[in-house]
Amino acid sequence: MTQIALTSLACPLDGQPLARDHKRYTCSAGHSFDLAKRGYLHLLPAQHKRSKDPGDSLAMIQARQRFLAQGHYNALATALTTLSTTGDSVRLLDAGCGEGYYLRQLEQNAANISWYAAGLDISKPAIDYAAKLDKGFQYLVASNTNIPLQDSSIDVVWCVFGFADFEQFKRVLKPSGRLIMVDPGVNHLLALRKVIYPEVVDKASERPTPEGFRLLEKQHIAGEMTLDQTALADLLLMTPHLFRASRDGRERAAALDALQCQFDIELRVFCPTS
Repeated sequence: MTQIALTSLACPLDGQPLARDHKRYTCSAGHSFDLAKRGYLHLLPAQHKRSKDPGDSLAMIQARQRFLAQGHYNALATALTTLSTTGDSVRLLDAGCGEGYYLRQLEQNAANISWYAAGLDISKPAIDYAAKLDKGFQYLVASNTNIPLQDSSIDVVWCVFGFADFEQFKRVLKPSGRLIMVDPGVNHLLALRKVIYPEVVDKASERPTPEGFRLLEKQHIAGEMTLDQTALADLLLMTPHLFRASRDGRERAAALDALQCQFDIELRVFCPTS
């Protein structure tokens, strides 16, 4: 497999193409962005931030890396690769890539494909961590609400348990492109939720097809994980449940030595409509 940094970058201030000049990227209007020491680009203007340090913290990123490294979501990584293999050469964006785990699995799962890929995340610690572990792809501190890529430049967009901006996804996708949405199923982490919440509310509903897209296919990945105390702590830290659960709920989870926990993941593949 060939890992190639995606080069169809766009200025986050005016949308013009960015061109590389040594360790700097510039647009025709003179806006300039320096490569960080690890090789990533910070393309999230201060006026687009909602807080000083948006996104996941370093502790959350490290917890996610430890958890995923144990292989609990390998089936999801394999499915993402399979659904993204649209040709011998694929231009791919992981929109909300975190520490870049799923992008790094492409090397194992599709050795015969040339991947031109980028990962973006609003969290600077996440992108710094991803760029440290992966020198092949391009990593960007950026937001899904203002994706710094050129129009119609991407074959596949991933949004894995992330915040979707469907207008932006459609803008950067080629007319023949694919959007792969990954969301929790109704039984996802059910055993953990029963521990940390006094009552588990079933909010299951059919997710609507986003405007501007057509559903191509849907998959479910389900199974069970045996989690020791460390894995449980990491799982809780890497998910929104850490903030949603009460103090009592978090203490009940911390008191467990192990837990048999379900994963239930929904993948939906869309194509843009004209």
